[in-house]
Amino acid sequence: MAANKRSPSVADGPVTMEDLAKLAGVSTITVSRALRDSPLVTEKTREKIRQLAADQGYRFNLSARNLRMRRSYSIAVVVEMTPVKGRPMSDPYPLELLGGITQELTTAGYSVVLTSRQLLGTPPVQGADGMILLGQGSHGEAMHALQSINMPLVVWGAPEAGDATVVVGSDNHKGGCSAGERFLELGRRKLIFLGDVDHAEIEQRCTGFIDTINGRGSVHILRPKAFTFEAGFECVRTLLRKKPHGALDGLFAASDLLAMGAIRALTETGLRVPEDVSVIGYDDTPGAASFVPPLTSVHQYLRDGGVLLAKKMLALLEGQPAQSEMLPTTLIVRHT
Repeated sequence: MAANKRSPSVADGPVTMEDLAKLAGVSTITVSRALRDSPLVTEKTREKIRQLAADQGYRFNLSARNLRMRRSYSIAVVVEMTPVKGRPMSDPYPLELLGGITQELTTAGYSVVLTSRQLLGTPPVQGADGMILLGQGSHGEAMHALQSINMPLVVWGAPEAGDATVVVGSDNHKGGCSAGERFLELGRRKLIFLGDVDHAEIEQRCTGFIDTINGRGSVHILRPKAFTFEAGFECVRTLLRKKPHGALDGLFAASDLLAMGAIRALTETGLRVPEDVSVIGYDDTPGAASFVPPLTSVHQYLRDGGVLLAKKMLALLEGQPAQSEMLPTTLIVRHT
């Protein structure tokens, strides 16, 4: 008997996935997962089914399966971010979010189409089963653009009051509160918030910060239009040219890169960090711990956020309920 001859227990005609399931003594979904190399099936079972499929001359027709199911089994991940030299795509945001998303979606048998808002009209995006948006954009314009496409949508960011879109994000208000509490503990009262509050997440960080200070100090808002080291440096250096030493003793930045740039500007004008000015960043990137001095920062659980985004999307695709959800934040105290 030839090695690829079909088992006599299988009826004449093309071998189907159901045939393989009967021969292997498993369910059809287990066969499907095994042929897609899903970790939901043990390696031993995957190997058994792959060998059986080879012996029976079966080929997994992904296109036919998708057409039959009227699904592409792909999710478009739209990154609302313009990569620049000072803020590359290799930064923890969005890379850690993407890692969590990819881990969860590929395990469920979906592919990930990474794209930008400018490419929403391309076939890979138009053919996707749903979209995950990373970042709402200034004044929420990116989220509103994707809502108009009428496709299952999950967003990383901050929920808008009265909006039914499923949003996953960090508790930005609490993150801002923790920075304010730290400054009050340190006796800092002349404070700066550094960040573009046109972005919903940044606005919530600023609001939490101001709510916590609550008249026990002054808060001046600086609004750089980028989230880079250079933007933080230029913004704070311009401020220091106008204000005398002693005009500020604490600075809370909406990102670690902004905080690092601010520290450079402070030290270049003769101010010591943290002796004269305490500084807190946001994101707790790997660079925060190795910066000199090591940067105090609000930690976001970005990889967990990516996994949660994918879980919400899968629930929507299966017709299950999905609600917005916020992850906790943690203030990591270091030397600044």
